[in-house]
Amino acid sequence: RLKCTGASANRMNPTYYLFDASLYVFRAYHAFDLDWHDRDGWPTHAVYGFTKTLVDFLTQTQASRIAVCFDQSFGSNFRHQLYPAYKANREPPSEDLLRQFSYCMDVCEALGLQTLGDANFEADDLIASLAKKCTDEGASACIISADKDLGQLLNAQVQQWDFGKGVAYGPEAVFEKFGVEPAQLAELQGLTGDSVDNIPGVPGVGPKTASALLKHFGSLEQVLSRIDEAQFLRLRGAATAAAKIKQHQDAARISYALARLAEHAPTPPLAALQRKPIQLGHIDALFDKIGFAAFLRSRVKRLSLGNTSAPAL
Repeated sequence: RLKCTGASANRMNPTYYLFDASLYVFRAYHAFDLDWHDRDGWPTHAVYGFTKTLVDFLTQTQASRIAVCFDQSFGSNFRHQLYPAYKANREPPSEDLLRQFSYCMDVCEALGLQTLGDANFEADDLIASLAKKCTDEGASACIISADKDLGQLLNAQVQQWDFGKGVAYGPEAVFEKFGVEPAQLAELQGLTGDSVDNIPGVPGVGPKTASALLKHFGSLEQVLSRIDEAQFLRLRGAATAAAKIKQHQDAARISYALARLAEHAPTPPLAALQRKPIQLGHIDALFDKIGFAAFLRSRVKRLSLGNTSAPAL
């Protein structure tokens, strides 16, 4: 499996890193204790955990071209217009979590990183749009995330790395896990749905049946338009699955639309992903406000000293 660490021994040295900030903010929010607070007494443990992960990442990779993408469209992005129940099974983020998201964005900007968020698109859509620009312009990219939905973006130029767990993979891993190509991953969810995001899919159609149908017909639209043929396939429960899909074609189409990542989200040109110098004065003031101790501050200063020469990609 390919690595995305930027070290000379790796088989791929990505030109751009696309960092899924929200995933690591949520991880830190649930993993770290509450013994961190800002001047006003609000929790900052997620900010601490996220900042530590980000500093670890920058120290290890010395990435010079990076975008850090945040969710800002909680309950308001375009998918809610298509299907109001999208992610309705999740509790809305608490006020203290929203404040910590804002702090995390401030940290990224002080670190000189291109920081993105949008009220109508999710972080995954921002990453998808940047990944498409990389592919179109012949550049390579590494997505820093554990989100399975981002697997639909993987190709010869784009791969994924769960930095926290040290696992990196390319498009072949999607097929190994789901039985479909990356480009078919959203179509698979069109049939199976996704309980995590409250995407309905077709009731009673599981991943094995869905992947077999996509392999045979080639696309979700072909499955739907030729569903009468499905009952004759040598597939266990084919007739039952065909009847269910025929009954829930609209749900399959809207589920696909919800699962598919948008590649037209507003994002800057790739040249804007060039990392800028760390603003140490801003970092000091921000860390004072957040309540961070000297250890993390000293690590950022060492990271800044490492930026006095041009960092490796």
